[in-house]
Amino acid sequence: MKLRCVDCMAELAPRWAYECQACGGILEQVGNDGVPPFSFGEGQTPLIRAERLERALPGFKGELWLKDETRNPSGSFKDRLIAAALGRAIATGVRGVVCASSGNAGAATAVYAARAGMPAIVVVPAHTPPNKVTQIAAHGAVLLLVEGNYSRSYDLARALAERHGFVNLTTTFINPYAVAGLTAVGRELFAQLDGVPPSHVLIPTGSGPLVKGVWQGLKEAGAATHLVAVQAEGCAPIARAFAAGAEHVTAWSTPETIASGISDPLIGYERDGSYTLRLVKESGGLVLAVSDAQLREAMFRLARLEGVYAEPTGASSVAALQQLLGGGHLAPGSRIVCLITGHGFKDGGAFQEMPVRTHRVVDPEDTAAVARLCEAAIEQGEETSLSLGPGVLRSLA
Repeated sequence: MKLRCVDCMAELAPRWAYECQACGGILEQVGNDGVPPFSFGEGQTPLIRAERLERALPGFKGELWLKDETRNPSGSFKDRLIAAALGRAIATGVRGVVCASSGNAGAATAVYAARAGMPAIVVVPAHTPPNKVTQIAAHGAVLLLVEGNYSRSYDLARALAERHGFVNLTTTFINPYAVAGLTAVGRELFAQLDGVPPSHVLIPTGSGPLVKGVWQGLKEAGAATHLVAVQAEGCAPIARAFAAGAEHVTAWSTPETIASGISDPLIGYERDGSYTLRLVKESGGLVLAVSDAQLREAMFRLARLEGVYAEPTGASSVAALQQLLGGGHLAPGSRIVCLITGHGFKDGGAFQEMPVRTHRVVDPEDTAAVARLCEAAIEQGEETSLSLGPGVLRSLA
């Protein structure tokens, strides 16, 4: 096993290195030396046929599948990266870890470090959704809230890792061992589809390691698939470069989106975005950006039609389906996979704004009246705008 620069192809022996010494490029792991991940049951997530969503897409004639990464131990695909990198950290005698995160990677780091009995520092933007912050804190990590965008947290984590001699588990392309843990996603997809590769895989994308994992895993299986990287309109540096026909990505200034998990402006590490753009183009794919309104609609449809509870980032792949279909990119019989990357409990705020079929029952002994209300609601598909606030939840308990 060795590390190799994806730009200049320089090689070096396996050690803790975060960029190419020759050109500053991204390092990738090549081969495997048998160091196992520190596993907690991550991976082998279900692939679900989404037949009701298929029927809800006007003009779509093909197959739609959901790769449900919310089933991982901490509720997101980030467990795969942390398990891989933490396994190597333990094998090399590292005494602690640090991670910059928009929430999910921090939660995964906190969970796995707690199980390993290893100190962990997690650095997140101060505006990170409260449920993600709570999950990180619950597992005992030292949690640092930083004002400003994610890139500021990224810089601080890098400085702290160097100062303390901790391993940096940040899940951009900075840690090649972590990124290598995502190759299994592509391999699993190929096996779960009985060796018939999907025509398109839609991937929620911040800096892009999951794009790399799917691309490499499918490539190793000998499969050719169009990769579709999905970003939020309020933070879309890779989508902007793709639309302009550019080869290099420039940083985004001020992210504004409900999709916190992909709200990465890439300030100071634009090479990550450029590499992701390169992989998408090599696959014959594309990069799409979706609005917050489309994200909310996708969350709603996933929950109501397929029983999948996804946070805004996790639903972004589904949010892009109509664009993909409307752009004429799908031939009849296309087999599409949407990666659902994060559980809805991570960020329930968007769901609290959605219409729900909730009714106060003043007289629970009048079962006939309650039954009539239920029947009418079921028949009409009635949805009220009543908020799912604490008071409502208490009244329904």
